[in-house]
Amino acid sequence: MTVYGNFPGSRPRRLRTTPAMRRMVAETRLDPANLILPAFVREGITAPVAISAMPGVQQHTLDTLRKAAVDAVSAGVSGIMLFGVPADENKDARGTAGTDPDGILQVGLRAVREEVGDDLVVMSDLCLDEYTDHGHCGVLTADGRVDNDATLERYAEMAQVQADAGAHVVGPSGMMDGQVGVIRDALDQTGHEDVAILAYTAKYSSAFYGPFREAVGSSLKGDRKTYQQDPANARESLRELALDLDEGADMVMVKPAGPYLDILAKVADSVDVPVAAYQISGEYAMIEAAAEKGWIDRDAAIMESLTGIRRAGARMILTYWATEVAERLRRS
Repeated sequence: MTVYGNFPGSRPRRLRTTPAMRRMVAETRLDPANLILPAFVREGITAPVAISAMPGVQQHTLDTLRKAAVDAVSAGVSGIMLFGVPADENKDARGTAGTDPDGILQVGLRAVREEVGDDLVVMSDLCLDEYTDHGHCGVLTADGRVDNDATLERYAEMAQVQADAGAHVVGPSGMMDGQVGVIRDALDQTGHEDVAILAYTAKYSSAFYGPFREAVGSSLKGDRKTYQQDPANARESLRELALDLDEGADMVMVKPAGPYLDILAKVADSVDVPVAAYQISGEYAMIEAAAEKGWIDRDAAIMESLTGIRRAGARMILTYWATEVAERLRRS
């Protein structure tokens, strides 16, 4: 055997020799507390409805939603983000079911708070798209454009009813200019100063939302490219970030997560508030579909994808695997 002096003098592989060694020197750790479970509650059903494009995910009844919340608490998950799925006949042009105190999302929020109290951070999606018959995130003008400022008035109403129903955190996701400031004012003026805002700061117009549209029974006609961000742009996200922070955002989010890890890293490096990322329906569906085909190791791919999001700077990750992964982490 030929020996070449001290070459190689540095041997990084020494720190990869055993599972215990790798665990000890790991730079990035996942914890159940990093995870938030998105959940769908549907009006008018008596049994949960499977979402075909998202194997293992369902539209909940109030009873199964309560159980999902309890299971999340038991696993150590930090939060649950609720999305309402109204009956088609209750959708209209202004999304009035979204501001009805007895609308499905508000009913779901009350049910979860009654079940778990403060043991789980109860979050609510604050957007009109689930409730409008046209599927857009705001009120439309006569010529079919989303009216930014008229939509803000609706968001202010939504913030109040969601807070009244028990939301600890509201998540404005419509990408309307000025939404965080209007919502903050509405909450403060109605005695909800302690309700936090998780701003969907960088929400891109993405092809990966497809399965979500089934999950919420979307009525979308057209696309959302005039208000969601262009995937080609990065600096624009930092402008949106500065505006959201100036308007009072308590936490900020990048959505989707996996295709936008560069944006997530830029945001995380720029702020001193908690940063979230949403591993969206298409990201979930791709892994599940490839695993079902036997093309990838499902569990390993899930953990690798979440570790990558965490490594890029997300303190919180919204993922449909939240409870499953939290249970796995607690066992490890």
